[in-house]
Amino acid sequence: MTITKYSPMRTADYPAVPRTFSNLLDDFFNDVVASDSGRLYVPSMDVSETDSHYHIQVSLPGMKKDEINIDLEDRRLTITGERKEETEDKGRKFHVRETRYGQFERTVMLPNNINQDKIDARFEDGILNLDIEKKEKQVNKQIKVK
Repeated sequence: MTITKYSPMRTADYPAVPRTFSNLLDDFFNDVVASDSGRLYVPSMDVSETDSHYHIQVSLPGMKKDEINIDLEDRRLTITGERKEETEDKGRKFHVRETRYGQFERTVMLPNNINQDKIDARFEDGILNLDIEKKEKQVNKQIKVK
């Protein structure tokens, strides 16, 4: 029995016909990016904010905290690292291999109102969490002429 990748676009009645043109493009580009010759590791990232902080969350499953580098230059926050591929197959025969490996770099341009001295980085359960404190709002001051 051959194991194939599940695709909701392929049904028993229409095994290779996508439902929409958009699905056709999605299938094409997903297959091109996922091909073995062009494997690329780009970890997913969420960026959000509250009144007092910016929060960045990066998914880095299977990595250790000492394999991750975080640099802040001016307002450019760059997260780099390498997710190494397990080289020993131990007699396994892969039918589907979707896990991405390799070097990665994610960069975020932060706004002007960050406090560069108040950045907290935590790594738990394969998730890198960065909390970046905002500077206090500066109040405009009216100056009277004497």
